[in-house]
Amino acid sequence: MSLNDPQWGKRGGGPPDLDEIWRNVNRRINDLFNRRPSGSGDGDGGDGGGNARPWLPFSGIGIVVALVVLVWFASGFYIVDEGRRGVVTRFGKFTETTQPGPRWHLPFPIETAELVDFSQVKTIEIGYRNSPKNKVDKEALMLTDDENIIDIQFAVQYNIKSAEDYLFNVRKPDLIVAFVAQTAMGEVVGKAKMDFALYEGREQIAKSAEKLMQEMLDRYRTGIYVQKVTLQNVQPPDKVQTAFDDAVKAGQDRERFRNEGQAYANDVVPRARGNASRLLEEANGYQAEVVQRAEGDASRFRQILVEYSKAPAVTRERLYLDMMQAVVGNTSKVMMDQKAGNTLLYLPLDKLIQQSGAAAAAAAASAAPTVVEGAPARPQASSPAPEPSAAADPGRSREALRARERGGDAR
Repeated sequence: MSLNDPQWGKRGGGPPDLDEIWRNVNRRINDLFNRRPSGSGDGDGGDGGGNARPWLPFSGIGIVVALVVLVWFASGFYIVDEGRRGVVTRFGKFTETTQPGPRWHLPFPIETAELVDFSQVKTIEIGYRNSPKNKVDKEALMLTDDENIIDIQFAVQYNIKSAEDYLFNVRKPDLIVAFVAQTAMGEVVGKAKMDFALYEGREQIAKSAEKLMQEMLDRYRTGIYVQKVTLQNVQPPDKVQTAFDDAVKAGQDRERFRNEGQAYANDVVPRARGNASRLLEEANGYQAEVVQRAEGDASRFRQILVEYSKAPAVTRERLYLDMMQAVVGNTSKVMMDQKAGNTLLYLPLDKLIQQSGAAAAAAAASAAPTVVEGAPARPQASSPAPEPSAAADPGRSREALRARERGGDAR
């Protein structure tokens, strides 16, 4: 009858005898190990007590216990693969870190061993998941030093460098690495300008964030080593992308205009400096000329003064004649005094003829029409012949010469 039978205790007498149950279990274990209980005959009669083998009631259980103990000790063997480390704890307290190879520790529950993979490189994505198109705005938006918002997405690659710190000092290492990465990147970007973060400073920002992350993880004793920080995408937010493109285009135009202005300045400034230098040299030359002329005039005046002190009348007459010669020699007109009709005048006929010829040539050159390339030539109008000059008349010249001679005789 089974112990689960609902008719238990209703059929027959009371409950079964526990001693009988124990004897049945003991008999079955002895049969399993080919042992027979003492006092049991072979069916041939007789008491059988003299030839029977002594029976050990707990010999089967002892063997089972020995096997269990052997298996328990054998459970302490373990193998540490290459690239891993074994962390042994005794009653939950760290004991040692084992190197690759076959190892043994006291079996459970005294000691336990946990294998930690040092060769595995893990990756944490900040600002996106699996692809830069799947952005996480809460993680990606950061503020720059010039109070502009940028959308930055980056990945952090790390592995384990201390198994003890990794297992016992942090509870969720991946989450801690993500928080540290956001904090470090936010601090680095917050100290940089927007243009620097978008263009020329991306590599420098990644290296600075990597260094700051490692310092923070070491300070927290996480046992994690940051291998590399990679910037996937750095751009303005989508809502202001159009305005930012216009600002970038305006900045490029500003640089272009600045370069053009600089090129123009490089062309004009040297030329202006050359002109200034030339004018300065001309002014210096003019100054030297004026000074030397003034010194010469002063020297000539002193010499004239000496001669004037010797003969004042002759010197005055000489000066007057030189002055009149200088004044009248540059004009083509002659003024004559009618009151002294018998005065003989000398006319410089050769100079008057040269002046009249030069004036006629200049007038002809100015009256000549301008010839334009491709235009039909116009017939030139015949210029009137110049009137004969009174100075070129030989009769009048002879009369003037006689009058001058008469005036000289009268003196």
